[in-house]
Amino acid sequence: MVAFLDFEKPLAELAARIAELRETADANGTLDIDTEVSRLQTRADKMLRDLYGKLTPWQKAQVARHQERPHLKDYIAGFVQDFTALAGDRAFGDDQAIIGGLGRIAGRRVVVIGHEKGEDTASRIRHNFGMAKPEGYRKAIRLMELAERFGLPVVTLVDTAGAFPGVQAEERGQAEAIARSTEACLNLGVPLVAAIVGEGGSGGAVALAAANRVLMFEHAIYSVISPEGASSILWRTADRASDAADAMKITAADLKKLGVIDRIVAEPVGGAHRDPTLAIANLGAAVADELDALAPLDRATLIDQRRTKFLNIGV
Repeated sequence: MVAFLDFEKPLAELAARIAELRETADANGTLDIDTEVSRLQTRADKMLRDLYGKLTPWQKAQVARHQERPHLKDYIAGFVQDFTALAGDRAFGDDQAIIGGLGRIAGRRVVVIGHEKGEDTASRIRHNFGMAKPEGYRKAIRLMELAERFGLPVVTLVDTAGAFPGVQAEERGQAEAIARSTEACLNLGVPLVAAIVGEGGSGGAVALAAANRVLMFEHAIYSVISPEGASSILWRTADRASDAADAMKITAADLKKLGVIDRIVAEPVGGAHRDPTLAIANLGAAVADELDALAPLDRATLIDQRRTKFLNIGV
């Protein structure tokens, strides 16, 4: 059973009631509870549609962070064929928060780069919860340069709360690495398609998302700082994260209006975590569409389009 979020409490109660009825029927084979279960399931389905049809920005932030949402490895398994991971930045080490390599999407050879948060405690620690250190961004730069050398389009999948904020990262040049990764995106002479699939946090996200086309899942978030961080700065407490989320325009619908993203990718009813297979298929199809549209453009046009896009934000 899917893990329910705080705002889904009424839905969780209905699901528990349905599960209880089914257990009772299993224990006592003479009971016919199909009609009641069907009635409750219909009610639960409607409640889910209604709930997700009017999520607040803060609720969307919670959905974007749901531990059961698909991760980078799931997207790669779902729509990237023949994926071969390439490790290391050739300067310090291999950062597991950013994974990248060669593969094919809809038959087209590509370089895929993305954040991996991990799906359980051990893997989250190994991937540092998707928060990259400088060597992660330098690995991304190396892979983008490799892509340009061989004329391969680049696809980035963004899902991070932000770059790792530790002292060791700062000592190794975190700000410089993020800036150079963003610069590499902007100067790339091949098509670059980015997708915000969960959290798009701060410079750690922009470093992989300064793309020709920026896609965003319906319930993902993208912001310069987390709602909790903004709340702590503005009101000296993280308790007003909901107010901060409302003010920051972090949702896909808001960002599409502002021109920060180009396309919203639909999620299954109840979020990507409720039907990962459908969510992954939707994103794969959208990425393939964008790659097809960008394929005819030459290097100069791609670079000019990308720079113009970002310079026009906020004008």
